[in-house]
This record gives sequence, C-alpha cells and structure tokens, in this order.
Amino acid sequence: MTTPYHPPVKRSVQIDRHKTSISLEPMFWDMLRAAAQREGVPINALVARIDEERIRAETPPGLASALRIWLVSQ
Repeated sequence: MTTPYHPPVKRSVQIDRHKTSISLEPMFWDMLRAAAQREGVPINALVARIDEERIRAETPPGLASALRIWLVSQ
C-alpha cells in the first residue's frame, strides 16, 4: 500500500457505458482494487454498484465520497 499522505489521483471509470473521472488518494485506489478482487468483479462493476447505492440515499454524497465511505465501512 502506498503512503496515506498523497494528493488524489484522477482515473477514468465506466458506469453503464458512461465514462467519468474520479479523484481518490492512492490508498483508496488500492483499497478499491483489493475489494473488487475479493468480490471477483472488475473495478468498474464495483464502482457502478456503489454508485447505485449512493443514488438511492436520501442525500446522496458525491461519488468519490461515497467510494471512500463504502471502503472504510467494509
């Protein structure tokens, strides 16, 4: 795992055939990659699932925030 004190890194993901960019610190990208691997799904599929959960929230956070919250609550 990389050092936790690093600025966010922007990467593109595809959600339902729509490309979007997400900025996360490298530590969260590492955690996301590991979670996708544990669940046996591509990162894009895991991000899409988290995005669906996020959208159903009463007050949806931004996607990057939702990913961070999901990752630390696992």
